[in-house]
Amino acid sequence: MIEDIKKYLIYLKKERNYSKLTLKNYSLDLEKFMFYLKENKLNYITFNKDEARKYIKYLNEIKLKSSSISRMLSSLRSFYAYLIINERINYNPFKLIRNPKKEKKLPVFLSDQEFIDVINHVKEDELNPRNKLIIELLYATGLRVSELTSIKLNDINKSDKSIRVLGKGSKERIVYFGTYAYNALEEYLSSNREELLQGKQSNYLFINRFGNPLTYRGVEYLIDEISKRAALKYKISPHVLRHTFATHMLENGADIRSVQELLGHSSLNTTQIYTHITSEYLRKVYRDSFPRRWGNFFSQIYVKYYKK
Repeated sequence: MIEDIKKYLIYLKKERNYSKLTLKNYSLDLEKFMFYLKENKLNYITFNKDEARKYIKYLNEIKLKSSSISRMLSSLRSFYAYLIINERINYNPFKLIRNPKKEKKLPVFLSDQEFIDVINHVKEDELNPRNKLIIELLYATGLRVSELTSIKLNDINKSDKSIRVLGKGSKERIVYFGTYAYNALEEYLSSNREELLQGKQSNYLFINRFGNPLTYRGVEYLIDEISKRAALKYKISPHVLRHTFATHMLENGADIRSVQELLGHSSLNTTQIYTHITSEYLRKVYRDSFPRRWGNFFSQIYVKYYKK
């Protein structure tokens, strides 16, 4: 099985142009599946639909999130489809297995003041210009972290404040940024980036303290550290800034299809979750601004003075 998995991952990388993160996730999913097969003395070639159902039951028993189970099913369907194409098997045991229902959980986003708190808690050290730019760009563009760390200098067009991005499935799109992000970019490029490079050469925009391209984990660590210092009511992640971008765009009048394009979503359904967020936000604003007690108050006045 190990050889088939190796060939499959090479196929995903070279033929399907999957990102490093997707390849890593698929690899981990297949590794877990291989461990399950070994523990239960099963053969992946003869693995059948009933055994696939038992595997899903096992994943539920170990309390995996429905989103994680759905991704694992996607990995395994794709793997078995690859085996069929290469005539290793003639049946996909996961083809007709349904994904679990998605958990109905609205994404977390920051208010305007909370975002300012995040910016104000970027540590005042030698990495401050770079780190401020990371926060400003994640918020201004709605980029995924993998897209952010892949930005190269020649992807940036300063004149119209835009960035060419290679997103999921190697789909190219253009995103835009505003004055705050532009000023942060100028400050970082004019001083901090050259210092971080330490004489090395790199076309990547973001550099770590060792003079190498900044990694996905490096951005996660940075935002986690800022989140703790800002002492917000919940922990934030890079994706929270992406959610914040989308929510604020819709709250300020952007149409959903434009937001879909800017986020790089292939399906409008994925973007529509943010309309639920804005609906909840409007409902909260209404309740806070027009509480029930005022209705009772005016009713009492009506009864007292007009219904005599």
